[in-house]
Amino acid sequence: MNKKWEVNEANDILINRISNEFNVSRLVASIIVNKGLTDSNEIEVFLHPRRTDFHDPFLMPDMEIAVNRIIKAIKQNEKVAIYGDYDVDGITSSTILKRFLEERGLKTDVYIPNRLNEGYGLNEEAIREIAKTEHTLIITVDCGITGNKEIELASSLGVETVVTDHHEPAEKLPKALAVVDCKRKDNKYPFNGLAGVGVAFKLIQAIATRLGIREEEYLKYLDLVCVGTISDIVPLVDENRTISKLGLRLVKQTRNIGLKVLLDSIGYQKIDSNTISFGVAPRINACGRMGHEKEALELFLTNSIEEAKKITENLNKYNLERQEIEKRIFNEVQEMMQRPEEQKLPCIILGKENWHHGVIGIVSSKITDMYFKPSILLCFEDNLAKGSGRSVQGFDLHEALEKCNTYIKQFGGHSMAVGITIEKDNFEKLKKELEDYATAMDVSSIVPVIKIDEKIQLQDISIKDIKDLELLEPFGEGNKMPLFQISNVKISSIRALSEGKHLKMSLKDENKFIDIIGFNLGNLSSEYPIGTKVDVVGNLEINNYKGMETIQINLKDIRHSLN
Repeated sequence: MNKKWEVNEANDILINRISNEFNVSRLVASIIVNKGLTDSNEIEVFLHPRRTDFHDPFLMPDMEIAVNRIIKAIKQNEKVAIYGDYDVDGITSSTILKRFLEERGLKTDVYIPNRLNEGYGLNEEAIREIAKTEHTLIITVDCGITGNKEIELASSLGVETVVTDHHEPAEKLPKALAVVDCKRKDNKYPFNGLAGVGVAFKLIQAIATRLGIREEEYLKYLDLVCVGTISDIVPLVDENRTISKLGLRLVKQTRNIGLKVLLDSIGYQKIDSNTISFGVAPRINACGRMGHEKEALELFLTNSIEEAKKITENLNKYNLERQEIEKRIFNEVQEMMQRPEEQKLPCIILGKENWHHGVIGIVSSKITDMYFKPSILLCFEDNLAKGSGRSVQGFDLHEALEKCNTYIKQFGGHSMAVGITIEKDNFEKLKKELEDYATAMDVSSIVPVIKIDEKIQLQDISIKDIKDLELLEPFGEGNKMPLFQISNVKISSIRALSEGKHLKMSLKDENKFIDIIGFNLGNLSSEYPIGTKVDVVGNLEINNYKGMETIQINLKDIRHSLN
């Protein structure tokens, strides 16, 4: 599919001012300007965040009430349950809160629902079990904001609830003792983009402040807070940037035995946001996806190296199993997409038996990226069809389900990602309804846009320039790796790798060569013969091979040169 390339216009005066004031390269200064940062204080916090840059946690809604109730539980040694989620965000949230409270002398139990049997969030059976075991307080982390019915049940059973969450609330807030969520309409906290673990971190910061505990006693958890934040794909700006930038320093020297053993098993040479996103997160999430959520929690809680090694071995096994299932479903979806009638449709709605609903969200994401169409994939189980969907920029998938809710039993999520359950017999009806809606919304006319930070020449790139860009890390949602365009360069070699999956090229401009790697772009190898002049867009990287550093471009798009 043809993509629209948009290049940011350079403001040379501003770029030169920032370059001189902060002693950074022109390339770094131009990226800072492209991010809309012009105020000196904002730029200083962006480049060099410090522990003093955290906002006051008591500005969060209901934080005062939550802190008072938890301190009461500590003093009276109550039986407290932490109710989390099965993904990295929920697991890290549960871990830091449990460890912090136990260091204050309060033993806690953690309940993580099983993704395959219970699904996301609070459920009545779990609430009844928590009440039956004589807990007097539930603290939710990374969930609870829509658990109105379950929280009322807890209250009727004599259990109070403190909700900490970061998801969008419904029209009516749950009747919990405290609802700490910066997405509330009455929120006055200056940043509402925290992950669930970020909100849990602010809770322990507030408790520590109230109890007069040294800040080191909560800042030491920034390694896990960083892992949960980066893994949850929240915008790495404002307080999330402070968390991830400071947290990555702790990850490199983490005292959490489970995290250290897991990192060692992955074997990344460099620990950065990519290590978390592509190394740690898939393995922790694989536990939840495959129904072994408790092992992920045990990994971060254990003080035994031997136990950590055993659990890590299992995590790596679950991740390989997840990859195999994902590959099978992906291939089956691609086969179904060969049907001419499917290719003409504005969105992709497919279902099949024996698809794993813990994995199909990843497949949906890949399919949406490949075809640039909203997709919903459903697995048929008995009389139900359960699944996940992903969207493209410019089409609100959550709103689409709200408009096409005739046949939907249950759904949730946001504009770009949803989970859904319907009766199996209603699959074709829902498919037709959503296809008609997508047609009416003219989804097919949406063109993917690649936002390019700057045009550069091969002769202008040095290894030092690329190393200077590391000042902008950690990269992630809201702080993407910079994209550069290089134009009118000649292909000197081109081939496909890994059975045609990936693309390997070498480009030449005058006397300078540069290597290109294009992941999942192997199909392009036959479209661009050697000698063709092309324009390319990609990230600048340093390839370290046998101690030799060379520059390479991680390709995002290519086209025949316009010159």
